[in-house]
Amino acid sequence: MNTSTLALAVVAGTVGLHYTQLSSANEFIENSKASLSLRNFYFNQDNRSGEASPSKTEEWGQGFLFNYESGYTEGTVGVGVDVLGRLGIKLDSGGRVTKAGRSRNPGQLFPQDSDGSAVDEFGSVGLTGKLRLSKTEARFGTLQPRLPVVVFNDGRMLPQTFTGGQITSNELDNLTLIGGQLEHAQGRASSDAQSMSVAGANDRETGKFSNKFYYGGADYRLGKTLLLQYYYGNLKEFYAQHFLGLTHTLTLPVGTLLSDLRYFRSIADGHNASAAGRAEGYQITDARLASDPDKGKVDSTLLSANFTWKVDGHAFSLGYQENHGLSEHARINQGDGVSSYDVGGRMIGSFLRPEQRTWLGSYSYDFAAFGAPGLTLGLTYNKGSNIAVAGQSQSEGEWERDFRIAYAVQSGPLQGLGLAWMNASLRSSLATQRNIDENRIILSYALALF
Repeated sequence: MNTSTLALAVVAGTVGLHYTQLSSANEFIENSKASLSLRNFYFNQDNRSGEASPSKTEEWGQGFLFNYESGYTEGTVGVGVDVLGRLGIKLDSGGRVTKAGRSRNPGQLFPQDSDGSAVDEFGSVGLTGKLRLSKTEARFGTLQPRLPVVVFNDGRMLPQTFTGGQITSNELDNLTLIGGQLEHAQGRASSDAQSMSVAGANDRETGKFSNKFYYGGADYRLGKTLLLQYYYGNLKEFYAQHFLGLTHTLTLPVGTLLSDLRYFRSIADGHNASAAGRAEGYQITDARLASDPDKGKVDSTLLSANFTWKVDGHAFSLGYQENHGLSEHARINQGDGVSSYDVGGRMIGSFLRPEQRTWLGSYSYDFAAFGAPGLTLGLTYNKGSNIAVAGQSQSEGEWERDFRIAYAVQSGPLQGLGLAWMNASLRSSLATQRNIDENRIILSYALALF
């Protein structure tokens, strides 16, 4: 039985309980909540180098996200169901990717139709069945994990989702245990679920995919200031990954200091571990020559340290990240938007290339400390170097500067309304990376229905 079928079975069982156990049904309903989130999203990406035409991607759309979370039925094992509805409507797009002489491309906010144009609307409904026993919860169906080895992406009009099952246990004090399996991913600009892949193998026509991602790990808290983490992730036929993390908060005479240390080790698995499998297409993007027998093999160690000093609404951060190995850092990547639990990821660039070394700094300010709650701004800067390119010296580099200012209404009839402007510039010496300027304007509204 796959997870979608299992989720439907839990839903059906829950509906049955509504009629056969009135008290349980009341508990199920009374603890339910629902919300509707609206996200009006304008996206503009301008390629400032390279000869490929057109140089611009520009789209505008309206997203709707309905989120329903039920309570649990009473009894030793509580039963519940969640519903996530996604709808995206096109307001403006870039014509067809096959149109001669076009000045811009579609493809960031909406899926494309058979003629290469953006569809007028798209959407999906995801069901999640859930069971609760004591302090342990099992969820089956639509998931949005936010873990070191797998993170859903929410960088466009609608969020990415996964299909699978996950168990979370908090039976022991200060210890959270998590384990699960994912089968499919649904992109942030897609109505379809598909199997999972990595960069270098995710071409929709000729690529290789896996419908098994296994993961598990633990969060252990030592008091209120120290968190220790270990996680394992395995995308079958591609890679296995270990993660160790430490975060610590230190109260200083002036402000607080947050330390964040992370370690990833990624190695080949299944078909990617053999030359024959890689020849079939189970490859990851790397910096090896085509003649290298290990071409396309996962081999990466990612180390990072980031330190943030917070005082009176100000936050100053300084960090460093380096990737050892001739493959890029491994993570699930469908080619339509990906997130990774690393300190260097920015609006445009990931800074996870083979052998890349990255210094990063950021500043943010919360104007609540100045008497203007809801207003925030942030500025980040990454400087990457030592990028490995096949057959060349490791002299390539890139940098990115991101800026964000946002305001969210805190009270009154417009509470829940937010406006954000995000601006980024990426410059690179890599022949395969175009220089990019990007703008996003997001008008959002969150409404609690009950």
